[in-house]
Amino acid sequence: MAEKLVVISDKWGAKKGLWIASYFGYLQQYYDIVFHDCQQLGNVDVSISSEENIDKAFREKGIDRAVSNLIKKETQKAHYLAFGAGATVAYKASLKGLPAKSITAISATGIDTEEETAVSDIQLIYGECDKSKPSLKWAQRVGANLKIVPNFGHTLYSDEKIISEVSLELLENITKKVI
Repeated sequence: MAEKLVVISDKWGAKKGLWIASYFGYLQQYYDIVFHDCQQLGNVDVSISSEENIDKAFREKGIDRAVSNLIKKETQKAHYLAFGAGATVAYKASLKGLPAKSITAISATGIDTEEETAVSDIQLIYGECDKSKPSLKWAQRVGANLKIVPNFGHTLYSDEKIISEVSLELLENITKKVI
């Protein structure tokens, strides 16, 4: 039986997420994948779908609702792969008891206000040029596993090179456990 992998989109949800299909291409043979649209998890419904409006909706209550809904929906231990706002949701949910075997959180925003890191195996990945990346000082203080990728910005997760690297790392983790 395949391991479960929960994938959580960035703030755009499935609307601008064609790149997410590349992850599925690599991973669907080896994982039982469950996908969550971050906007749906957070009940984010904006009349004008601009970046500013979506960011505001997530800041105001969307992240908290998404965390709560994710914890209600995902009650069994699983692996998580999450992007942007979805990575923030996975990280914050793990602090509130989300049963996770591992979390790969790419470009999570606003987590550097947290004073602790999740108990489970969590890897935080950021582009070097991402304005929302936490400081190394914060990562050391909370014991976070922080990886900085040179020459990339916030949406590094949609780049084919990063998709390939992250997917192969996830596949290595699962095949190591089989051997």
